[in-house]
Amino acid sequence: MAGVLFLCAAAVVLLLAAGGAVPPPPPPEEAARMARFVLHNCDWGALATLSAQEGLRGHPFANIFSLSDGPPEPFSGSGVPYLYLTDMEISVKDLEINSNASLTVSLAQTPYCKKHGYDPQNPLCAHIIFCGSIVKVKDSEVGLAKKALFSRHPEMENWPKDHNWFFAKFNITNIWVLDYFGGLKIVTPEEYYSVKP
Repeated sequence: MAGVLFLCAAAVVLLLAAGGAVPPPPPPEEAARMARFVLHNCDWGALATLSAQEGLRGHPFANIFSLSDGPPEPFSGSGVPYLYLTDMEISVKDLEINSNASLTVSLAQTPYCKKHGYDPQNPLCAHIIFCGSIVKVKDSEVGLAKKALFSRHPEMENWPKDHNWFFAKFNITNIWVLDYFGGLKIVTPEEYYSVKP
């Protein structure tokens, strides 16, 4: 019997890792867990910077970036949004002037919302807004960032070496959760990091 349970659990892990399903989200009263859950189940997000580009200087500028808080196994992840960046990218040029940014991730990019008939703007199709700054990871954290990102985005390993890619993370200072009717919920970074997704 234990062998059958192990095989079933292994099959679920493989199915989830392959993007075949998303486990059910936490209940709305657990906003910190919801924030962790949404980030862990998303492979990309919209990063908004303050533009340093001529003609757009000081205006908000949103761009899509691949991200990961850890390998795709369910109910895991560090909660830290890691990114793989190059100084050649337009948003990174903005961050060199002002490292403050916001990052939005949404369950709309998973099968969950379509399966339940939720429009991406429907609060039940949960999305999270993180505010903070982008920082390069320290040498001691490069291994974690690399494993997190390359496990979900394997093509990154083959991106052009002459682009001088580096690992970065989103240093979270504020978190807003919209996962139910009645408005945004505020989650502190301490609450966020103290729970599992």
